[in-house]
Amino acid sequence: MLKVLPYILFIFLIPKALYSQCEEIYLKGKVIDTNAVQSFYNLMVINMTTKQGVFGHPDGTFAVYVRPGDKIAFSVKGYNKKYIIAVAPENHCKLDTIIYLGPNIQVFEAVDIHPIKSLSEIKEERQALSMQETRTVTGINVLQSPITALYERFSKTARSKQAVASMEHQDNMNAIVKELLRAYVSYDVVYLDEENFDNFIYFLNMDEHFLKTATDYDLIMYIQGKLEHYKTLHPELFPR
Repeated sequence: MLKVLPYILFIFLIPKALYSQCEEIYLKGKVIDTNAVQSFYNLMVINMTTKQGVFGHPDGTFAVYVRPGDKIAFSVKGYNKKYIIAVAPENHCKLDTIIYLGPNIQVFEAVDIHPIKSLSEIKEERQALSMQETRTVTGINVLQSPITALYERFSKTARSKQAVASMEHQDNMNAIVKELLRAYVSYDVVYLDEENFDNFIYFLNMDEHFLKTATDYDLIMYIQGKLEHYKTLHPELFPR
């Protein structure tokens, strides 16, 4: 009987062991500055195992699904990166954590910044951005012909024209961002091969209002910060 007892215990423990294994872990928490209270507008949580990343919230909070054993990096421009390995607590698949980041203090030599005509021209293009409204949408006197206006509002043709106008507007935005990248690369503000511009612009997903109203300095800082995240996701594109 004593010899049989260990086998009985093993059989009862198998379901518990299987139940405790998680295929996915819900990782949530908050990033905190070790020196002062800060907002983290550039926080990115990067799964180094899957090469995927998500942006956190300005208050430092984040939430993401990972798999057990994944290596997770927390990246904020101006701070040293922090890495953890995702390990699920026993009996449940949720992990709460606090990440403490220390500032990456760097000393730079003073430089003179001279106005660049090409950037001024790009700024004019940024400020002039607007989506051209289609004739179908704006060319109807709604008061005089409400039925026609209603039909045009929901017709397939009207939606198609509006979709084309929206895509053309997005292409114009992307073209302006591409001009910015060319200027920044030529003046050694950032390093990125032009063949990778399109993928990086898609990664940027820049807000139209920000593109139109941001100062040159804000744009440079924003793009530099996002490029640091992009390098972490695609290190093969940036040989040392």
